[in-house]
Amino acid sequence: MFGNIGTPEILIILLIILVFFGAKKIPELAQGLGKGIREFRKAAKDIQEDIAEEKKEDKKEENK
Repeated sequence: MFGNIGTPEILIILLIILVFFGAKKIPELAQGLGKGIREFRKAAKDIQEDIAEEKKEDKKEENK
């Protein structure tokens, strides 16, 4: 779907974002995006740990 996007298209998209949001707002948007990605990764890690813990508990119950 996005395999055909080249450098000129990316530059046009970045220029549109710059015009739309302004130079002052872009760092704030990037910071918010970074925080959101960190929270998402943390939540995904927590879920993986919970699943792994459940599997360990299930195996312990099966061995009894």
